[in-house]
Amino acid sequence: MGRCGTFAADESAPAPYASPYDWTALERTANRLAYVEGGEVRSQLGVDVSEHQGAIDWQAVAADGIDFAFVRVGNRGYTEGALYADARYAENLDGAEAAGLAVGAYFFSQATNADEAREEADFVADLLAGRSLALPVVFDHEPVSNGAGRANDLDGQALADCMAAFCERLEAAGYDTMVYGNRSDMARFCAIDGTQTAAEWLDMTLGHRPVWFAEYDAAVPSAQFDFAIWQYTNDGSVAGISTAVDLDLLLPAAP
Repeated sequence: MGRCGTFAADESAPAPYASPYDWTALERTANRLAYVEGGEVRSQLGVDVSEHQGAIDWQAVAADGIDFAFVRVGNRGYTEGALYADARYAENLDGAEAAGLAVGAYFFSQATNADEAREEADFVADLLAGRSLALPVVFDHEPVSNGAGRANDLDGQALADCMAAFCERLEAAGYDTMVYGNRSDMARFCAIDGTQTAAEWLDMTLGHRPVWFAEYDAAVPSAQFDFAIWQYTNDGSVAGISTAVDLDLLLPAAP
């Protein structure tokens, strides 16, 4: 795993971060977003769901143009630290797969050390019970608005250790992994200063795992680091889901 760090001073100014994507290729229709090159849609559209969405008609979701879904498997409580399975994780995984969607999973972590992160990963692996997934299992570690959040003040090194422990445990169980967060979440791992060097340090710190980036209602993403999926709204509308839902754009492989 890479570590965030500093470089020796150089006479030349550090190169600014340059995204591998041309954001003029984004096309928006209502709340649907696509990445289009040469008249061809190169992206896929997805949702991420939990028990908070209630019962979902996954056949209707698929018929409404949704290609993939990330399903919350569970979470750790942000005060007492107990582990909880999402009440609808199994029916959502089964329903999304039966409807032909590519499916991944995520876990809301509040681990404060690597041992707790491994405990979370084992909990996820037990719930998945060997199920094959087309998409990764995602490490989602965020501070909470409640000042009593047990992991709110985790420093960057401790957070990176938790991420690595969680991901390595699930990778050993045969799953691909990914890291979720917005700009502030990524800056908890590693200072992001708008340079290519900082973006590369973040990538190294994450063990070169892909990023699922959250930023809502922006014309184009403002991330100054590479990412594979953009969660671009938390107020999407999709047939078969009775609540507002997050919408996610899976980008083509970076050139």
